[in-house]
Order: sequence, then C-alpha cells, then structure tokens
Amino acid sequence: MDSIAKTLRQMADPKTAAFNAKTIPNVDPKSILGIKTPELRALAKELLKSPKGAAQKFLSDLPHKYFEENQLHAFVVSGIKDFDLCVAELERFLPFIDNWATCDQCSPACFKKNRAALLPLIKNWIKSERVYTVRFAIVNLMRHFLDDDFAPEYLEMAAAVKSDDYYIKMAVAWYFAEALAKQWDAAFPYIKAKRLEAWTHNKAIQKARESFRVSDERKELLAGMKVAAPQS
Repeated sequence: MDSIAKTLRQMADPKTAAFNAKTIPNVDPKSILGIKTPELRALAKELLKSPKGAAQKFLSDLPHKYFEENQLHAFVVSGIKDFDLCVAELERFLPFIDNWATCDQCSPACFKKNRAALLPLIKNWIKSERVYTVRFAIVNLMRHFLDDDFAPEYLEMAAAVKSDDYYIKMAVAWYFAEALAKQWDAAFPYIKAKRLEAWTHNKAIQKARESFRVSDERKELLAGMKVAAPQS
C-alpha cells in the first residue's frame, strides 16, 4: 500500500491539484495530489491485472489518505466483473466516499448486465443517512433505469428524497432533467405539479433546457414553470 501511495505521489501535478481543488471544495486541498483521471484509470487496470491479492489488499486499506486513492479505489471497484464481489467491495467503500467526483465516477460496468439484482440495492441505498450513498443511488437510478428498464415508480423514488444537502439536491435535479429528456410523458407531470423542492425544481428545468435532447417547444414550456425561491 505504501508502494501505491508512493506511485501516486510521483504522478502528482500541482496545477492539476489546484484545478481539482476548485471543483471539489469540500475536500481538503492538502489531500489532493493532482492526477488526471485517464492516468488513474490506467493504474486501476494495472492493479486489476496484477498478481492475485494485490487489488484486494488495496481495497481493504481504508480509509485512504489521498483523494486520488479514493478515485483509484472507485475505478478498481468499477472494473470488477463479478457482480457479487463488486457489490461487496462497493458496500465497504460507500461509507468512505466524501465527494461528488468519486461518487459519480464509481460506475461498475457489471451493473449493466445485472439490473434486476441492482434495483433492490438502489432502493436500499437511497434511504441511507449518508450523503454520497444517497447520491450514488440516485445517479445509478438515472444511469440504468431511464431507458428500456424504466418504470414510472422510479420517478417517485427520486422525488421522495428530501435533503438540504446541495449534492443530493443536485443529483435529484440531474435525474429529473434526464427523465425529461428520456421519459417526458412520465416526468413532466412532476414538474407541472411542482412536486420537487423549489431549488431542485428550478435546477431540473435549467438542466433540461440545456439539453439538446429536449425540443425547443418543450424548453419553452419548461421556461414558464420556474417557481419563486422561498424567502429566507
């Protein structure tokens, strides 16, 4: 594990660190080495191909010191092909995710072929008290259940999430913006009825209107549905 940390420190770039610190303001800048995502993905692939046990030792070494170690962890977990093993490692890692980047970039490829088994997990994660476990649930509900496997009840799952946390509210807004692009007939009633909290409602409209997948006519309709922010 010291070897992996040493390798990461050798890959560090101050300019990249400064840029990343601005995009993840809730992460201690001192923990950010500054390594670009493609380099970390490549290192994750090497680790997965390394002698048996090497990747497992790294995944067991929690909590990590550096932001990039968490990123590397997310990419290694994402590359695990066995669904049950992937979920086991993910469940162990989720409590340690502390930022949107690690949360959103943890995207296991094996989820695509195991959606039936994934759905109950999402229903459990979305009820968590941990911010990034909830965000992870919403993001994966969006990624895997807005196309062929969509059901209207999933919109209700996202709409039912109540939180004052910015990153959860943004995830819900992102979900509904994607739903308006992919499942307009089912999603639009939620906007029309103002089912979401005001900030989230307006952000969902904003993001939907920025999408090239939403028609100009629908964008115009959405523009007239923004609500006034509550007085503080």
